[in-house]
Amino acid sequence: MRAYERFLKYVNIDTTADSASNTCPSSPNQLILAAELVKEMKEMGIADARVDEYGYVYGSIPASIEGAPTIGLIAHMDTAEDAPASPMNAHIVENYQGGDLVMDEEGKNILRQSEYPMLGNYIGHDLIITDGNTLLGADDKAGIAEIMTFAEKALNTPGLKHGKIAIGFTPDEEIGRGPDHFDYAGFGADFAYTLDGGPLPEIECENFNAASAAIEITGVSTHPGGAKNRMKNAALIAVELINMMPPAERPEHTAGYEGFYHLIGMSGSVEKAKVYYIIRDHDMTKFLARKAFVERSVAYLNEKYGENTIKLELKDSYFNMLEAMKPNMHVMTRAEEAIRKIGFEPRRRAIRGGTDGATLTNNGLPCPNLPTGGMFAHGRRECICIQEMDKIVEMIEKIICED
Repeated sequence: MRAYERFLKYVNIDTTADSASNTCPSSPNQLILAAELVKEMKEMGIADARVDEYGYVYGSIPASIEGAPTIGLIAHMDTAEDAPASPMNAHIVENYQGGDLVMDEEGKNILRQSEYPMLGNYIGHDLIITDGNTLLGADDKAGIAEIMTFAEKALNTPGLKHGKIAIGFTPDEEIGRGPDHFDYAGFGADFAYTLDGGPLPEIECENFNAASAAIEITGVSTHPGGAKNRMKNAALIAVELINMMPPAERPEHTAGYEGFYHLIGMSGSVEKAKVYYIIRDHDMTKFLARKAFVERSVAYLNEKYGENTIKLELKDSYFNMLEAMKPNMHVMTRAEEAIRKIGFEPRRRAIRGGTDGATLTNNGLPCPNLPTGGMFAHGRRECICIQEMDKIVEMIEKIICED
């Protein structure tokens, strides 16, 4: 079975993460996918495949030679909350010839090449898209499909030389909880790779430092006819706080190594308002300064409107993996050599986001991020190239197997 065939099966299970949930996994359908993966792994011959109490899936393929490292392969089962994941209507565009793609029968949803010029790299290839009403879920069901396809080949191809292969599928990566209950000892890898990236030939070993800010504002409501010097409008204070954040330092105005403040949600009335931000920066000094700026802004408004008007919950989510990777760059070199063997020149890129590998690396398991072939993640225009998925399965083989 080719990777895209598995992928088309997996995307029909809606595994949207739920940031409001306190359970692990945060959404029940992640357990459905986990059970399906364990079943499939056992059927292909991975005898120790299992899902644990938190919804993490593990399994391993025994070494075929002695002395080779144990290498881990990791992907995540959940999809982002940014767009719906059902009803899923994924379909294949064969032999793409460039230009815009009409995604649905009504012609309401269009994937425009002018907005996504990267499409021009895939003329003559087959693409998978949705009808434009949902995301696709290539982030990260493509990574799962590619790992599973390689695993089947490793188990059924005599003569492949490799050490033990450790496989792990995590829940809740999209809400920053993927590594929370990861079984490092049970996984047992010397080093690992997440398959959670974009198109070939990008490979990543640095990412944002990340924090979340949950801000609750308490106002005072009274009849507007007699509100003078009495009313304290929480919704307007929320707007004031939002306007204090630098407008040029939003995601839509930044790129590369530039950090940002990203407003991801708000609600409000006169009596109560809530504002939610995520804060990102690659540079730790700048990251700390960004958090301090939010704290100062809240303190200023509390001084202006009264103590405890605003409550701030500031939480770190994950940190840049680069410093922890520096003593382990042989792991990157191994992957880059594999990418060259399949005909591409590797390109190192800094992730403008996060990955399970960031926390895994900082906790002692070197784990850079590899491409999956997916493009335009977290949105309704997400797509993936079938032929690139096949090449990524080849890339995995070149990483894992000894010459």
